[in-house]
Amino acid sequence: MTITMYGITNCDTIKKARVWLESHDLPYRFHDYRAEGIEAGKLNGWVGKVGWEKLLNKGSTFRELPEADKQGLDEKKAKALMLAKPTMIKRPVLEIGDRVVVGFKPEVYEQTVGK
Repeated sequence: MTITMYGITNCDTIKKARVWLESHDLPYRFHDYRAEGIEAGKLNGWVGKVGWEKLLNKGSTFRELPEADKQGLDEKKAKALMLAKPTMIKRPVLEIGDRVVVGFKPEVYEQTVGK
């Protein structure tokens, strides 16, 4: 089973998820949005599996946007925002084979990848 975790290094939720995976002896590859960005095809695949609403992080980066950028939010606009500023993608995103898990909840990780 190949696990890839997507996020940013200094995110507290990422840190918790990494500790959880490591404490369960689950190897993973970490993809840092800030260093590596995110490809449109990858984001489209996630949106197709979990929906843009679940992926869009309306935290500080989103709140700092001009009002015009937040108005009329739909899939196309949300994807453009996430591609332009990958920190607007909720963290972490875990790819486990063809499955996608968004966010960190220990019970969900246990069901999905726990040993």
